[in-house]
Amino acid sequence: MASWAALSPSIVEYFQGEDFYRCGYCKNESGSRSNGMWAHSMTVQDYQDLIDRGWRRSGKYVYKPVMNQTCCPQYTIRCRPLQFQPSKSHKKVLKKMLKFLAKGEISKGNCEDEPMEPTMEDAVASDFALINKLDIQCDLKTLSDDLKESLKSEEKKKGKSSKREESNELIQSQDTEEKLDPGEPSHSVKAHTVPQPGKGADLSKPPCRKAKEIRKERKRLKLMRQNPGGELEGFQVRGQPPSLFPPKAKSNQPKSLEDLIFESLPESASHKFEVRVVRSSPPSSQFKATFQESYQVYKRYQMVVHKDPPDKPTVSQFTRFLCSSPLEGQYRPSDLLCPETYVWVPIEQCLPSLENSKYCRFNQDPEAVDEGRSKEPDRLQVFYKKAIMPYGVYKKQRRDPGGEAAVLQYAGLVGQTCAERMLLFRD
Repeated sequence: MASWAALSPSIVEYFQGEDFYRCGYCKNESGSRSNGMWAHSMTVQDYQDLIDRGWRRSGKYVYKPVMNQTCCPQYTIRCRPLQFQPSKSHKKVLKKMLKFLAKGEISKGNCEDEPMEPTMEDAVASDFALINKLDIQCDLKTLSDDLKESLKSEEKKKGKSSKREESNELIQSQDTEEKLDPGEPSHSVKAHTVPQPGKGADLSKPPCRKAKEIRKERKRLKLMRQNPGGELEGFQVRGQPPSLFPPKAKSNQPKSLEDLIFESLPESASHKFEVRVVRSSPPSSQFKATFQESYQVYKRYQMVVHKDPPDKPTVSQFTRFLCSSPLEGQYRPSDLLCPETYVWVPIEQCLPSLENSKYCRFNQDPEAVDEGRSKEPDRLQVFYKKAIMPYGVYKKQRRDPGGEAAVLQYAGLVGQTCAERMLLFRD
């Protein structure tokens, strides 16, 4: 036997029975079915292992739906937050938020024209936008032979008229020079006209540049703004000796979510953004001071999103559902969990099966079984009369044949690992 205080393990109280009850999703009065237990305390590792076997929780109540019998099977989804990369839409939302924090301005409408991080698709789009702003007309592909022939024939027809137009331009230029005052310096003034097909490039506009060159120029200007008076990669500032140290290599990795959220704000920012981790169980002083504000956010969310009446989201409901927790730590919640073999399967492989049936075995191997199932129930840990003992010892002392079925059912649902590590409370 061991001391409970020294180990500080998870302590759960299992409720035997698989009665049907009202479903919170489809509102079927007797369609939902699950097994459950009350977690007096629970470590993060135990809860993670339970999640990997299809368990979930609401407050301190931990339950596992009977997937092949319940009306609305609840498949466990695993996300990978450490591999998350913000999309273009995410960056736009963050950009709006930072603009509000810095200047107090609220953007109206979409912000398609706002500069974003230079990802591949964004760089191409911004390059074309820059070309339009500079009014650079670039030929994206050569003219076809048919179009060339038609232009040549058109030139022959308008040959005489073109000569007349050129003589008119010369006369117009001379008239303009004559209209200048005698005391002013002489300048040749020429009225530019729209170039006719076949006359070549319009000399009044900048020369055509490749998109790659424009990207390089944009990068160079950006580095100059970030490091005025310093050194750039591949550039040296005039009038300064070369640096003894090579320029610091810049990472080409995209900005992480933390970098985007916690971007530095100016000292004169209109608002401040702060993230705090507040202990809710047992409640800390910060939790108590901000409790009403947090509750009002929860109440508004329930009323707007779930259409709850104002009297339904009560303080006790908020406390039980979100604040009262047996956990002590991290999360790892996009795969779906196979409800029979408890292995994670990519969601793309699961969707075709779910379109045909609401209950599916995602593991395609027909020979696969639950590798974590309970194989030695006597090694299950029991917490009885303030003492910890294996179930094999407990059943000899207690001699309760009626409760053995519930213990075996519990062991089969939580698996061998959790059965040996968590403490099953027995009175």
